Amino acid sequence: MIRSHITGSGSALPRRCVSNAELAETVDTSDEWIVERTGIRQRYIAGDDETTGSLATEAARKALADAGVEPSEIGLIILATATPDRTFPATATTVQDALGCNGGIAFDVQAVCSGFLYALGTADAMLRTGMAKKALVIGAETFSRILDWEDRTTCVLFGDGAGAVVIEAREAGAGDTGILATRLHADGAHREMLYVDGGPSTTGEVGKLRMKGREVFRHAVVNLSEVLTEVLHEAGIAADAIDWVVPHQANARILDATARKLGLDPRRIVVTVSQHANTSAASVPLAFDVARKDGRIKPGDLVMFEAMGGGFTWGAALARM
Repeated sequence: MIRSHITGSGSALPRRCVSNAELAETVDTSDEWIVERTGIRQRYIAGDDETTGSLATEAARKALADAGVEPSEIGLIILATATPDRTFPATATTVQDALGCNGGIAFDVQAVCSGFLYALGTADAMLRTGMAKKALVIGAETFSRILDWEDRTTCVLFGDGAGAVVIEAREAGAGDTGILATRLHADGAHREMLYVDGGPSTTGEVGKLRMKGREVFRHAVVNLSEVLTEVLHEAGIAADAIDWVVPHQANARILDATARKLGLDPRRIVVTVSQHANTSAASVPLAFDVARKDGRIKPGDLVMFEAMGGGFTWGAALARM
């Protein structure tokens, strides 16, 4: 049996770091207000010369170096983003060309904050069926481009960044490593709760992000708890066996509420929302890379990834490192 293994990770952040105090100089808010409601203390904002594609490429290069894999070995690139460089072609093709591995498969997926989970699940399925042997799975966003900077309830929540992982197809061995189970869901009935009010076929403009925060919070806790339970059931593993949970970094309150609902040890949850804010599809791979590089996530650890985003979309994946 073929199983997909995560063999490297990398991340990239824009040069400019914006603290809550700096944001309060132009937005009707305060550091205390933001921290109390979200746990966010700072975020990174892309400059004019920084794009989703450039951040994704930087993260991909670091992931390849970490895995010891040459770009020429990559047969598949899936880039999760809601803020592509262009309507088309896919930003994944920009990354492919920058890396010099043209000729393989490259495309974008759009599931907003769940995008990385959707991309990871898709890449896993393609590797297990032999369409490629090694893949780059990337989450990258420049959400600052679609924020309404006069709406203090949303603009303080988001930041820009990118994270990437290399996954490789290997014969499953006795160690039971690799991606063990994945579950993905969507419910379009709730699409008006978190959306962008523009698009090529509607307004002809990019639009700005709009969100009904309380409803999103309520659905997030329920949906994430359920999908985590589904993945554990599929893998035949108890919740207390998980070494680390790497969640979408939307809001510290959502992370706490989900952990309590499932009885998870909060010390085993990787939390980077205070550093990066909500970077949408980039948040899970960004947090994963941070925890790998600082030594928390080690070979042999059982890691749960989870996220929920606009659509609504949500999902989870379990992997043994």
